[in-house]
Amino acid sequence: MSSHEALVPPSADALARLRLDGKVAIVTGGTRGIGLAIAATFARAGASVVVSSRKADHVDAAVRVLQAEGHRVAGVVANMGTAADAHAVAARTVEHFDGIDIIVNNAATNPIFGPLQQATDEAFEKIFGVNVKGPLELCRTAHTVMAQRGGGSIINISSIGGVSPEAGLGLYSMSKAALISLTKVMAQEWGADGIRANVICPGLIKTKFSQALWQDEHIKHQVLDHQPIRRIGVPEDISGLALFLASDAAGYCTGSVYMADGGYLS
Repeated sequence: MSSHEALVPPSADALARLRLDGKVAIVTGGTRGIGLAIAATFARAGASVVVSSRKADHVDAAVRVLQAEGHRVAGVVANMGTAADAHAVAARTVEHFDGIDIIVNNAATNPIFGPLQQATDEAFEKIFGVNVKGPLELCRTAHTVMAQRGGGSIINISSIGGVSPEAGLGLYSMSKAALISLTKVMAQEWGADGIRANVICPGLIKTKFSQALWQDEHIKHQVLDHQPIRRIGVPEDISGLALFLASDAAGYCTGSVYMADGGYLS
């Protein structure tokens, strides 16, 4: 037999494994920017999607846009810094779509910019409540449902600040480092249940959340002069990576940190 005759084609179509048909996904902070891009990408890949946000008008607008494309989408108004709201997101998702397979913890907050000496207890509680406790509470609540369905995928949206702390963003960077650690704990403890957990660390992405950074010409040029890909990222740069991690194509990936920063920290 020749070497050519011995070749066996892959048993599964890699493109088909990127589909999310029959899956149910939650995207917190899913009404704008990175979250909305991820929600739209998942819906277009076949998933039923629940988006959450603190503001009812934002939730309604996102749901209308995605439903207009013919997708199965529902919205939940929730403050992810409140444990009861995090639990409610999971419960409402099961009510709407009878299960949970994918969770994207994208909701985040950073109400202050400045040195740690100026950080207040209130700011600490708010940042860690939304950025760390919220993802923990949502995922703990959803764990049983996901395990009963054979597993699933958790994708936590951290930041390059969680890997290399940024000046003036001390509490935010600390919270994002904690989110990375939380993800690795989830991967270790829940892998036997078929639940994978991974982290995406975006760099400077053109969203309203980071508007103060990319609109500052000095900061923008500092970033672009330092990174190999000399442009600011866009939400779709993150949503494609999230789709991979949510899908069966990433079935052997867990506990990993994926940088999406234009090479800024390379």
